Amino acid sequence: MSKHAASGRRRAETPAAPLRPRSTDRSTGRRRAETVQRPLGASAQKLAIGAAASGLVLTVALPTTAAADIPMEQPTPSAAPAVSADPNATLSFDRAALTSKFDPDAKLQGLTVAGMDVTPAAAKGTLATPLESELVQTSSFGYRVSPITGAAGELHTGQDFAAACGTEVTAAASGTVTFAGWHALGGGNRVVLDHGNGVETTYNHLSAISVSVGDKVQRGHLVGASGSTGASTGCHLHFEVMVNGTAVDPLGWL
Repeated sequence: MSKHAASGRRRAETPAAPLRPRSTDRSTGRRRAETVQRPLGASAQKLAIGAAASGLVLTVALPTTAAADIPMEQPTPSAAPAVSADPNATLSFDRAALTSKFDPDAKLQGLTVAGMDVTPAAAKGTLATPLESELVQTSSFGYRVSPITGAAGELHTGQDFAAACGTEVTAAASGTVTFAGWHALGGGNRVVLDHGNGVETTYNHLSAISVSVGDKVQRGHLVGASGSTGASTGCHLHFEVMVNGTAVDPLGWL
């Protein structure tokens, strides 16, 4: 036998290395890879649905643009009607009238004047003008030189209004006639009205008297006619406002 053959036999006699067992992990990995690559069958789909229902699926993709992907039919705008106007036309706007009713008699009755002074702001507008004609102020309330005696420091207790003799004199507010006659202290023919709450008005130098004591009169009621009786230098009306027996400036009440 040749040397080559012997050496060959020696190689054959050398024990072969034991075979390594095939790794179950590798075969399993290949099977898993093959499973992923294959399409899911009916049973696999049911298994996936069951897993999602049991909470095994942690990430869920929600459709957020599904509504935006749906085409919506847009309404076709209708043509606006044509509007035309005469460029030379005149437009006018009527302003709504704002009215309010002021009750001076109610305000006058609401004044509490007994034992206290009445401010002009509270009394303003509670009395009406005593003449139907336009009021023309002459001698004002306050101290003055007497036109009769010429003495200084005389208190003029009312407001004089120029008026032709015979001009109608009316009640400045509703009240009761407490005096209607001759006033010996210079008032001549005089009428006194009591309006309540200590407020009185007097009308002096009248040429005629149209009311009697005890009469109930309303605001604007005729009480007499202007004149120049008593301590007077000409036809006019001497109008007074008395609060608790004290003369005050009538202009604060008109």
